[in-house]
Amino acid sequence: MSIKKILIAAVCIAFAACFSQASAQVKKKAIVKKTVAAAPVKVIPPPPFATAPEIVDGKALIAKLDCLACHKVDTKLVGPAYTAVAEKYPQDQNSVDLLSQKIINGGSGIWGPVPMAPHPAITLADANKIVKYILTLNSKSLPVTSK
Repeated sequence: MSIKKILIAAVCIAFAACFSQASAQVKKKAIVKKTVAAAPVKVIPPPPFATAPEIVDGKALIAKLDCLACHKVDTKLVGPAYTAVAEKYPQDQNSVDLLSQKIINGGSGIWGPVPMAPHPAITLADANKIVKYILTLNSKSLPVTSK
């Protein structure tokens, strides 16, 4: 009988050892963290600086108003060339706001001693279109897209 007890004890120990290793493997698998690749982030491009209709309108307003008496596209006349203005100011809303106010209220000191005459009859919306057209003349800027 003692051999039976020894065999049963040995089988029980072997059985217990098998299940304890399987249990340890399950625990190890539970601890291992899987790295999941992150989904690519969709980059939304910023809206265009100026739309094509704004640029066309701005150019038409310059031709219609008295702007060309003092300014030329690429040559300094009484005031700076439009290309020089475009290279000095970035294509952003702050520049549009600042330069639109200079068109309406006039200004001096930035481009030399001759002051720019105020144009109070020009609406803010029209001044914005004029400035957007001028700022697109920067040869270093990206082309303007329309939607």
